[in-house]
Amino acid sequence: MTLLFAQPYDGSASDFFFDTIEQYGERAAKAVNSFGERVEEFEIQFIEGERIDAAFAKAVGLNQANVGTFLELVEDWDEDDKRRFIVAVEECGYSFDLHRDAIGDLDVDLYEGMTLRDLAEEFVDEGLFGDIPEHLRFYIDYDAIARDLAMDYVETEIAGTRLVYRCA
Repeated sequence: MTLLFAQPYDGSASDFFFDTIEQYGERAAKAVNSFGERVEEFEIQFIEGERIDAAFAKAVGLNQANVGTFLELVEDWDEDDKRRFIVAVEECGYSFDLHRDAIGDLDVDLYEGMTLRDLAEEFVDEGLFGDIPEHLRFYIDYDAIARDLAMDYVETEIAGTRLVYRCA
């Protein structure tokens, strides 16, 4: 469950917690300040939920204009989609319209739970450096390959998960 908090910009109005867009709509409609005037502007804060969803909220720039879409995507997207979005927007500088763009359109290579050295070993195992006889594999300098990969790939951590990524 994702718990959000609506803090009115009017300091005399009451704030509230919510976890659905329906709750937000109902509670926001009832929010009034000390003069009895309706409050229309709220700061939306992520309070409780999965670590990946907190990182996703930050990357989205959670606000009252996108809170409904955010709550939908928290349910619809898996962790890989959220990581892809976070890396693309925060690390690669991509722009992404939550209402129009598809997550599959983001051209980002992600390798979960890896370091650059792990990626070097995987690339050798997959044959990206050609056929290497088994008896010569002991002589491969994976650290040197990892340093070369660092020209295009970056290590990061998102919500406790190590990743290596490349922006295309």
